[in-house]
Amino acid sequence: MTQAEVDDTLKRIQEHKGVQGYLIINNDGIPIRSNLDASLTQQYAALIKSLSDKARSTIREIDPSNELVFFRMRTKKHEILVAPEKEYTMIVLQATDVQ
Repeated sequence: MTQAEVDDTLKRIQEHKGVQGYLIINNDGIPIRSNLDASLTQQYAALIKSLSDKARSTIREIDPSNELVFFRMRTKKHEILVAPEKEYTMIVLQATDVQ
């Protein structure tokens, strides 16, 4: 995917109603891109990386021929969408009260 395609995709994601931010991290949990403030970026990067690794491991343990491709968490305030890939993980933070 080219840089222009990545930028277009991120712009489309940001335009969705209720999207509060995005974060892309590499396999080491290091933020590559984010539109969140620095402290929130670091917090989400570390915590979601850990959770994603655990979820991926759990899926493999249940069925070694399967793999985690996407997961979603909903809280009272936010919905956190996580798309782990081979080289990076994309995290989108969205408000839950969007109509």
